[in-house]
Amino acid sequence: MTHSVDLTAKATAFAALHTPAAPLALANVWDVAGARVAEAAGAPAVATTSAGVAWSLGAPDGDALARDRALDLIARVAAAVRVPVTADIEGGFGADAAAVGETVTGVLAAGAVGVNIEDGDRSPAEHAERLAAARAAAEAAGVPLYVNARVDTYLRGLGAPEGRLDETLARAAAYLGAGASGIFVPGVTDPAVLAELAKGIDAPLNVLAGPGAPPVAALGSLGVARVSLGSWVAEAAYALVRRATEELLAGGTYGSLARALPYGEVNALLKG
Repeated sequence: MTHSVDLTAKATAFAALHTPAAPLALANVWDVAGARVAEAAGAPAVATTSAGVAWSLGAPDGDALARDRALDLIARVAAAVRVPVTADIEGGFGADAAAVGETVTGVLAAGAVGVNIEDGDRSPAEHAERLAAARAAAEAAGVPLYVNARVDTYLRGLGAPEGRLDETLARAAAYLGAGASGIFVPGVTDPAVLAELAKGIDAPLNVLAGPGAPPVAALGSLGVARVSLGSWVAEAAYALVRRATEELLAGGTYGSLARALPYGEVNALLKG
């Protein structure tokens, strides 16, 4: 019961962070050290990136990682920080809606209070069933889980460009009707489109940001309530690995490491 009460408080606090007035900005992480670093930097919540998690565990992104390995990572991250944790669980780590419900039960047991679930190539009807199963599992656990329904129309270039906005809004309405808490539309940073999405979606809008995207405050002024970096942080970290390796092998120098976090600072974060 204590676990459920604690999760309910965190879930409620996490939901309240979604506001265009001061959008929830999430630099997604993929391990305990990254979660501790983000929390220490002042993040009000910690979000995982499915790509970063999968890559760090030796699997490609895209429903290839085994559910138990994903849940183990979520549990480790949630136990390591005091702030709410939301987990990207790809398509739900399950072949059908019932399996997605089982995944969500595991996510809650692991200590997270939010999930991202993507539609990808699935039909909107099938995705709505998966979202409904996620919501039912959360209700059975007595926790107001934040279910962020990802709509991949723009990210995957689904349908004709001229009909993409209407298709996105239709999917968003169906997903909210199935129990989603918010809508995540990656793949679009055009201010005009974002304003239409925010206007047409009756729930917090989450977007994916990165190089070239408007600043967080500007996105908030368009009606965006949550801004995620997704896999960008992991990609940047692995780019540093490559740069450092190439520099070391080619020139025998170490300039790529100039802005590294001090060993003692990182190590101290893992002691408490």
